Amino acid sequence: MNPVLIQLSDVRLQYGNGTVALDNTNLSLAQGDFVSLVGPSGCGKSTILKLVAGLLKPSSGVVMVGAREVSPAGQNRSKGQGMRVGLAFQNPTMLPWLSVIDNIMVPLKIVSPFREHYRTKKHHEYQDKAEDLLTQVGLKGFAQKKPWQLSGGMLQRASLCRALIHEPQILLLDEPFGALDQFTREELWSILQSLWLTNQPTVLLVTHDLRESAYLANRICVMTSRPGRILEDRTVHFPRPRSIEMSYAAPFSELIQELRATISHAKVEELIP
Repeated sequence: MNPVLIQLSDVRLQYGNGTVALDNTNLSLAQGDFVSLVGPSGCGKSTILKLVAGLLKPSSGVVMVGAREVSPAGQNRSKGQGMRVGLAFQNPTMLPWLSVIDNIMVPLKIVSPFREHYRTKKHHEYQDKAEDLLTQVGLKGFAQKKPWQLSGGMLQRASLCRALIHEPQILLLDEPFGALDQFTREELWSILQSLWLTNQPTVLLVTHDLRESAYLANRICVMTSRPGRILEDRTVHFPRPRSIEMSYAAPFSELIQELRATISHAKVEELIP
């Protein structure tokens, strides 16, 4: 059995204005898991990503990432080796004065152990690696372009490369395809699936698209309305590699309808005093 890399135990997150984003939230991801968080807007999906990334600290409860516990005070309570984390968001912010390939290599300047060797290897080993990633996502020949010369879909491809360039053990994705048209989204689903099958990072995906969840994830966790908690943890048994054609088949549709019904039922329960 693969070791657990991400563990949230009885987590509560209350903002300074009194809003409780998460309460009694429990979630576990093993090495190599691909887990999708779905639920109504404002239920705390993105809050969980920020907790895992260390951008927020829980008001109470425990968040473990690798061997490290993130405390409410923001201190690491153990000396375990930290996990390398890749991030990709709905808006793929790039530094406009840098080329696409230089944007992709930014994490190599920051993340250990790559930063120690960046100056000596950036024009050889690291650049070759970035070029290879660009080829995998269909951006061969665009390395020297500036971000403003790329379409939205192309920027998201570059964003995935940047999230993967430093070989993360954990990949956090917050609505990375939400702003794209349907055809571009479906193409990027296939690319992301291929990258995951090749590199096997542990992935936590936030999305409102239930079909996207069924296509990409091994598990789908349905969250309640705010304050958020995990209402249902559903295993997805569809074989891999999955195709876009499969996502329109009856088993996919049945799973999506079941998930939609679960979310709708939870929202109704929230309205009943």
